[in-house]
Amino acid sequence: MELLQEDIQAFEQRFRTTFINSLGGFKSLALIGTINNKGNTNLAAFNSLFHLGATPALLGFVVRPDSVERHTLKNIRQMKVFTVNHVTAAFYENAHQTSARYPAEISEFSGAKLTEAFKPDFAAPFVKESSVQIGVELHEVIDIPVNGTLIVIGKIVSVTLPDHVLGSDGFVDLVRAGSVTCAGLDAYYTAVPLARLSYAKPDSWPKKIE
Repeated sequence: MELLQEDIQAFEQRFRTTFINSLGGFKSLALIGTINNKGNTNLAAFNSLFHLGATPALLGFVVRPDSVERHTLKNIRQMKVFTVNHVTAAFYENAHQTSARYPAEISEFSGAKLTEAFKPDFAAPFVKESSVQIGVELHEVIDIPVNGTLIVIGKIVSVTLPDHVLGSDGFVDLVRAGSVTCAGLDAYYTAVPLARLSYAKPDSWPKKIE
């Protein structure tokens, strides 16, 4: 099957959305925790988290157009902080439930039966059930004119994870952490490792890192 641009555009809207969302392959799945200036918390699942750089330590994620009120973005702009929390197989259904459109006064923590965890000197809530918890300060929000989305860029200020997940070379073993990945908007997967490979060089073939 070969599909051209006009074929894709001719798809029924929901079919096209599902198709394009799953076409890019597996994605990072994270729960982003926020709080507003009235103390109301919010939790939302995002599948667009990406690494932006290590010096400084930056990450980003994509927010869809403001066709409806985006509580996550609104809270981040107010408070300038948010949390990124990995999802595990033990609570992936709870994570999915956070995508329901709760009103601002009802926290997704409550709706999805997850637990708020606060840490000293950091306003935004973490997910207690998460094995990897990242505290982030807002750096900037970038408009993407082509489709009205926005990219939120943040600076990592704290990381909490189990000792056995962090390797001697700095590698974070997501399988040991139990982190779940996703495809599209509703498919969830656990990871099965193949191997880590040595740094690629033109004059040698990569070797497996034990």
